[in-house]
Amino acid sequence: MSTDTHMSTDTVQLPKPPTWLGWTLLICGIIGLIASTIIMMEKLAILEDAGHVTSCDLNEVLSCGSVMRSGQAAAFGIPNPFIGLAGFAVTSLIGAAILAGGRFKGWFWFGAQLGLTFALMFVHWLAYQSMFIIRTLCPYCMVVWTVTIIMFVMVTAWNVKTYGGSSGGIGAALDKSKILVAVVWLAAIAATAVWAFRSYL
Repeated sequence: MSTDTHMSTDTVQLPKPPTWLGWTLLICGIIGLIASTIIMMEKLAILEDAGHVTSCDLNEVLSCGSVMRSGQAAAFGIPNPFIGLAGFAVTSLIGAAILAGGRFKGWFWFGAQLGLTFALMFVHWLAYQSMFIIRTLCPYCMVVWTVTIIMFVMVTAWNVKTYGGSSGGIGAALDKSKILVAVVWLAAIAATAVWAFRSYL
């Protein structure tokens, strides 16, 4: 009986993630999964038929095929969509677990933060490569960039507020402005893309 009581107390003491975080991770994770699946299917089609025209080969700027045929499309020796499929599956499950009432220890959130930080750095590298090296944009890839940035901002806001050492200061400010931060961040990337392809406008 005492053991059960002790375990129950430990569970109650764990911070409860907010519902909005669960929905964010679940919805963004599912969207990322869908986009990664489409990219993977298009990549396989290109491997089977080098002349395959992807569903988003729209013009000189928006052309998934050009991006998928580049060396950057397999940055770690495997097609990038494989990384996306694995990562977005995990974030979707975390979101579903939160909505089901799940609570996690600090080390779990530290791991989630590390994973999303890696994902954030990776999508920014891919964005740079697309805009300034390959000189073509993949709409499905941009969807992946978008949901990754949103999830990073939301999880970071939660972690800083919950594990940042105090309820005030930076943690509270980031928590209150998290949506604005995400919107401004995405707007900055959109503006960079417009500037990079200004000669086509």
